[in-house]
Amino acid sequence: MAGARAAAAASAGPSASSGNPPPQEPGLGELLEEFSRTQYRAKDCSGTGGSKVERIEKRCLELFGRDYCYSVIQNVNGDICGHYPQHIVFLEYESSEKEKDTFQSTVQVSKLQDLVNRSKTARCRGRFVCPVILFKGKHICRSATLAGWGELYGRTGYNYIFSGGADDAWADAEDITEEDCALRSDTHLFDKVRGYDIKLLRYLSVKYICDLMVENKKVKFGMNVTSSEKVDKAQRYADFTLLSIPYPGCEFFKEYKDRDYMAEGLIFNWKQDYVDAPLSIPDFLTCSLNIDWSQYQSWDLVQQTQNYLKLLLSIINSDDDSGLLVHCISGWDRTPLFISLLRLSLWADGLIHTSLKPAEILYLTVAYDWFLFGHMLVDRLSKGEEIFFFCFNFLKHIISEEFSALKTQRRKSLPARDAGFTLEDICMLRRKDRGSTTSLGSDFSLVMESSPGAAGSFTYEAVELVPAGAQTQAAWRKSHSSSPQSVLWNRSQPSEDRLPSHQGLGEAKSSSSSSSNHSDFFRMGSSPLEVPKPRLAALSERETRLQEVRSAFLATYSSTVGLRAAAPSPSGAIGGLLEQFVRGVGLRGTSSSTL
Repeated sequence: MAGARAAAAASAGPSASSGNPPPQEPGLGELLEEFSRTQYRAKDCSGTGGSKVERIEKRCLELFGRDYCYSVIQNVNGDICGHYPQHIVFLEYESSEKEKDTFQSTVQVSKLQDLVNRSKTARCRGRFVCPVILFKGKHICRSATLAGWGELYGRTGYNYIFSGGADDAWADAEDITEEDCALRSDTHLFDKVRGYDIKLLRYLSVKYICDLMVENKKVKFGMNVTSSEKVDKAQRYADFTLLSIPYPGCEFFKEYKDRDYMAEGLIFNWKQDYVDAPLSIPDFLTCSLNIDWSQYQSWDLVQQTQNYLKLLLSIINSDDDSGLLVHCISGWDRTPLFISLLRLSLWADGLIHTSLKPAEILYLTVAYDWFLFGHMLVDRLSKGEEIFFFCFNFLKHIISEEFSALKTQRRKSLPARDAGFTLEDICMLRRKDRGSTTSLGSDFSLVMESSPGAAGSFTYEAVELVPAGAQTQAAWRKSHSSSPQSVLWNRSQPSEDRLPSHQGLGEAKSSSSSSSNHSDFFRMGSSPLEVPKPRLAALSERETRLQEVRSAFLATYSSTVGLRAAAPSPSGAIGGLLEQFVRGVGLRGTSSSTL
């Protein structure tokens, strides 16, 4: 993989045939390098490493300040939480005069800080309820799940450490069950700490609590080491709307990596012994969504993530003024996944962070939602649990209007361009390549699939790219056929990255053999290079923005972290996948076999 990274870096310059690399936020490469080397700890923010973290935090504050007036909850040296930012941003209102008059914060930061200090022991690892996104005056918050007696009251208390940093790994600690404490008449401690947690939730006007855990209580060594709101025996959280939306933990994403980073067809095993939390959503929240929730155990990872995101978007886009809390167990794997998707989806609609460019929102999301909130990328990479990579690569699956939070406004479209289409233009087309070998982008395999919700919304037409001077001009042959038509690619001069007419297709088919559900998308009589007709004239602003974020992430990730193969693949699928990505984002490497 080091060789591949070096090749990608060496070829990062402009190229007439492959286009320029996507624009990158200054410091994003440094951020990913630091992120992949060490886990953030607030108490370690001193010395050489500390100066890097300080630059990252300072940059986040600057990016938040572009659009929001905010206050800071001080967490110097991790006094409140050791793996939360030193300067926790509390967004009060958008800095524009219009939004300032529309939504004004009723929260006093001094009182908020006091509630945070009092409630921090109520949740696992001290990861208290923290507001991270402001939308329509509503706070979208994140946290860990509720602490069990082993952490809250046991001998080891907060200081016990999860073994290996895994989301479901717990150190051996004596556990005192809730029943034991009830016999000792010590339930007042639970009442006290969870009472402060509830006060904090109410102070932030949070009404909806979305629990991503696949279990009711985390059990280790036969003991309950965490709990959750949905099984609180005293029903302290009965006034909140509780949603149990079980989602696989980070360990499941090793299967994602082992399947050549293909999420299509990857289904979680819901029959495992520890899985005891069924999906539970109040009917009034699902009636407006055209989703059969009873089939959730049959969804693959793509469908499950899409449907959960639709649910969260519908909640925050409702007419009431209530906020939302999203949490898993520790709150640093599944939680940042959905927080990031919410932030990027709302930004793509122009509803939050309105002044930030794609590279800037990418930096903010990686730095704040993942790095500064303690995601253990080093550990996850060592185990192949690449939920972080999945998050940003998944953006290709939420580009359609069905994920838009815009209700009545007409969608803006980018004007058609006068110049011919470049390779980068083609790569930025609608790429719902479910099941194809192009999950990371390619210059020779763009399989277009219409979403289930948009069936029949567009037809296809064939495209022929022909050279015309310095720039490549596009000649479109209109076709009214309802079936996909092939695309012919011609170039005037030989080039290293020219598409081989037979070899390239053979490689793609070979790569597809590594996953059984790839083959269905190579149709008889059609090329794997297909484009949707309407999208050639204009792309939606949402689609363009999300594709730019994804491209920028993949480019920087390739040159810093890279894709990692657990074992050599007989078909060379990983090598082919990386080469496709490197070409697709304009970083053509010299070799596709070096890993």
